[in-house]
Amino acid sequence: MHFQFLKINVILLLTFVSFSVFSQDTTNLRYFMQSGSERPSVISYGNNPAASHYVRSGDARIYYEVYGNGKPIVVLHGGIVGSTLEMGRFIDSLSRDYKVIAISTRGHGKSEMGSAVPSYEQKAEDVMAVIQSVTNEKVMILGFSDGAYTGYFFAKNYPDKIEKLIAIGAGEWKKGFREFGMTSAVAFAMDEQYWKQQLALRPEPNRLDEWFETTGKYYNSVNIGQAVFKSIGCPVLVMAGEKDQNAPLQTVIDAYHTIPNAQLSIIPNTPHPVFLINFEAVWSCITPFLSE
Repeated sequence: MHFQFLKINVILLLTFVSFSVFSQDTTNLRYFMQSGSERPSVISYGNNPAASHYVRSGDARIYYEVYGNGKPIVVLHGGIVGSTLEMGRFIDSLSRDYKVIAISTRGHGKSEMGSAVPSYEQKAEDVMAVIQSVTNEKVMILGFSDGAYTGYFFAKNYPDKIEKLIAIGAGEWKKGFREFGMTSAVAFAMDEQYWKQQLALRPEPNRLDEWFETTGKYYNSVNIGQAVFKSIGCPVLVMAGEKDQNAPLQTVIDAYHTIPNAQLSIIPNTPHPVFLINFEAVWSCITPFLSE
């Protein structure tokens, strides 16, 4: 959900079971709507056999990768069109000093979607299952958009397991302020190459439209406000681009005002995927928060 969805009237003839879709080159991944040849990292995060692991969480196998050594930090990508690769510069930078646990969240990349409602409570439970398989230490979490909301719920539900949270592009969420109705036709029209690669990664590619429908139904029903934010006890860095179209500035400020121990960082003149536009500014705000 980390880019504003365009209303596109298009008819595409898509055969998802065809060899041409499921045999895409996934050794040179792209993130959603990647501009030109720009890459966030030389490593294909989300499809790196050298760092890959799975853990069972409820009715789904969750895929994750581990990099570096040091204090553990969980990295969570955006939703629907999100992927671990989009977090590549974070993983590159953090893995120099920390143990990075990069999770492909339920229904994304190599993780199964299962049959449970893809709620933030469920995603927080999935994150907990991964953490328990990697470390006994408290973790820090860096999440973007859907990953940030998962981070909020993890901090609420597992306060003894989290040290700090960095939440990028995730403010107060009022039911119905956006409408979610993604379909495979729209998704392919927006970035066909990205989705062909993602279908080649997915363990259940033929369930894509079912996943869009299930995820959209949940997003259209959810409210996230004071009940969640006031219950978060760990330090939180709330970040956003000034022109974030998915988490408007006022909703981010409202979250900052409600979280008991929060700091605020707004990057001027940037949209929702702020770190893909101005990583240096984002990183300069994150590093002192991590080290303090």
